[in-house]
Amino acid sequence: MANAIKEAKKNTYFASLRNIPSSPRKMRYVVDLVRGMEVNKALATLRFNTKSAAKDVEKLLRSAIANWEQKNERKAENGELYISKIFVDEGATLKRMRPAPQGRGYRIRKRSNHVTIFVDAKPKEEN
Repeated sequence: MANAIKEAKKNTYFASLRNIPSSPRKMRYVVDLVRGMEVNKALATLRFNTKSAAKDVEKLLRSAIANWEQKNERKAENGELYISKIFVDEGATLKRMRPAPQGRGYRIRKRSNHVTIFVDAKPKEEN
């Protein structure tokens, strides 16, 4: 079983970033912008996006591209790779208390998230 999993992972190219200290909802806004895009276009989109989560996703996309190049032992050609799958999962939530009026305390939830990105090569068009 372990060998079958290893063989399946040889054909998948992904990168994941864990415990990013921002809420999953904020991260999903950025992730939805680049889902299914060609990687060079996605990098350009992320580079000029003003949201702070875009920097983390750009770093992760560059890592996924490098993983693809490492496994295939060659550089990716222009327009060859695209984002096949990208998703955001909820991470651990730190619970904190903030003083409130009349002796009460309000709960603060400091959320985190995990982002996973899969890249794949476009199938060759046959003439």
